[in-house]
Amino acid sequence: MFCLARFNQGRLFVAASAMGLALVAPPAFARRAAERPVSEMLFNVSTGKLLYAERPDAVRHPASLTKMMTLYLLFDALDAGKVRLDDAVPISRNAARQPPSRLGVAAGKSVSVRTAISAMAVRSSNDMAMAVAEKLAGSEARFATLMTAKARQLGMRNTTFANASGLTNPGNLTTARDMTKLAVALLKNHARQYPVFAARSITWRSHRLASHDHLLGKISGVDGIKTGYTVDAGYNIVTSANRGGVRIIAVVLGDRSVQARDLRVANLVELGFTPPPNGRRRRR
Repeated sequence: MFCLARFNQGRLFVAASAMGLALVAPPAFARRAAERPVSEMLFNVSTGKLLYAERPDAVRHPASLTKMMTLYLLFDALDAGKVRLDDAVPISRNAARQPPSRLGVAAGKSVSVRTAISAMAVRSSNDMAMAVAEKLAGSEARFATLMTAKARQLGMRNTTFANASGLTNPGNLTTARDMTKLAVALLKNHARQYPVFAARSITWRSHRLASHDHLLGKISGVDGIKTGYTVDAGYNIVTSANRGGVRIIAVVLGDRSVQARDLRVANLVELGFTPPPNGRRRRR
């Protein structure tokens, strides 16, 4: 694997400049806040090789990265013909009461499956996550059981889900390695639906709602996947990027701020496309 401290300075500057953030030099970038050690993983999907990892198996809270699995199960249902994009998703009282982020649809109303997908992928809408869980499984608790079962099927051995949104719950647990596996599964098993993660905004009731993913349109090749934050989780992100037919996935869990998280993952993306020195990988 690459030695991060030797990562090309020019590439770091490009990543930081593109994000509109101050440059963080490699030694500082590698340091960890004592109160919240960060987990990272960089994986080359095209070759199947792990490029870099730091605490990849430390158990974390996923926050809204949870919606990657909620969407995975919804995509499964679409592929199986159990639901269609134009089908109605009823909004229950429980769904309407979910805290932000949310679309704010009143209880008793409904939205299309298509709208629910976009709202979760782009705006991380908690009300849509709850509504989809209830539509597919009858209750969020039953849906969470299905989520965990699917995690095991995908080889995510250290992940459990307690709800569909990722809102704070001690039962929501994952690792950087497991989130990488989920991202790869979305790319490979639901390639037709994956482009929704690249949308920079959605329009809802004549309002433009921007994506929470600040790397879209700023870092070359980045086309999703998902961000997340709760107090217990810190700032999380799973990012996928494709340059010249080479696709990588970068994961950051538990960073201390949006800015630190975004810069860290932008640097990882640049690292993923940097040729190894002398044609060989350095191991930590």
